[in-house]
Amino acid sequence: MIRRFGEVPRNDTRYRLRPGVYAILERGGRLLVTHQAEPVPEYQLPGGGIDPGETPLHALHREVMEETGWRIARPRRLGAFRRFTYMPEYDLWAEKLCLIYRAFPARQICAPTEPGHRAEWLSPNQAARMLGNQGDRHFVSRIADLL
Repeated sequence: MIRRFGEVPRNDTRYRLRPGVYAILERGGRLLVTHQAEPVPEYQLPGGGIDPGETPLHALHREVMEETGWRIARPRRLGAFRRFTYMPEYDLWAEKLCLIYRAFPARQICAPTEPGHRAEWLSPNQAARMLGNQGDRHFVSRIADLL
């Protein structure tokens, strides 16, 4: 069974399954995260939805590049969690299945290309407090002592 974080699903709402991949990216004792300005400003682990026909690892590389401008190396899956949420940018109630990877930022290629995103470096403790969802905070807290 996959652990759920966040809001309890509403009985009167139909949710669409939305699988996604997210990365914990450590370099020099700091974590590379993304700050998304809209619809609500928040810090997030870089990542996002897996497109139809796309593998999770291909999506991870694409999403990290779009949101941070960095290429990554040696991704390793840490686990997964679910969360139920409304996604206003898609006008969608989603059951997000979040696959969490640990990887290493290998090389900055460009600025983020995803509109409204900027890459920032935070300490693991800052990230564990500031990330916008409880599942991301949980996984960062689990590995913070290993960094």
